[in-house]
Amino acid sequence: MQSIAIFGAAGALGAAMAEYFHQQGFAVVGIVREPAKNPILSTLGIKTITCDAVAQSQVEAAIDMLPSDTWVVSTMGSYNDRTPVDYIGHRYLINTLEQQNRLRFLMVTSIGCGDSWPYLSDRSKAAFGNAAREKSLAESWLQTSRLEFTILRPGGLKNDPATGNAVLSQNKDTHGLINRADVALLTHQLLKDHNSIKQIYDCVDPTLTY
Repeated sequence: MQSIAIFGAAGALGAAMAEYFHQQGFAVVGIVREPAKNPILSTLGIKTITCDAVAQSQVEAAIDMLPSDTWVVSTMGSYNDRTPVDYIGHRYLINTLEQQNRLRFLMVTSIGCGDSWPYLSDRSKAAFGNAAREKSLAESWLQTSRLEFTILRPGGLKNDPATGNAVLSQNKDTHGLINRADVALLTHQLLKDHNSIKQIYDCVDPTLTY
């Protein structure tokens, strides 16, 4: 059975990921700052590891507890947190994965990060710009690592069931919405695809409207 560890599993996207991979028969480990934050993890019987990713020693301890062939996914993010996890948490995680030779890693950021920053609206930059800049730093740190990484940048997130209509794109001005369940489905596809290694993708569902 393939193991998958999801950093940020108590958040809305992380929990959707955990539920999806649990339903697919994976051995899911949710790595969370506050295990009680999302009851769905305990409801599904998903194993959790408590970890504050802004503490390097806690990240190292969490990774130590995982089977050697575990796929690692991060949905970590901060919004107006006093100590944002977006950059420093990912930096500690990436460094630890390198040190322990655990190479397969998928990081979820968002449209507007990295080279997609110019396509972000002024309104979005005002609302989410700081988080996007932190995530952009994390993307840069990851791209200079030796990990077998994939970066996935979803559009605006919704909580409805998966439609199966979400699409991946690269190097385009992309805008739109996507259900969290479809982000999980695309994550699964990308982790299985060797061609996705060292690639960056945007993802939206063109059938969804604001």
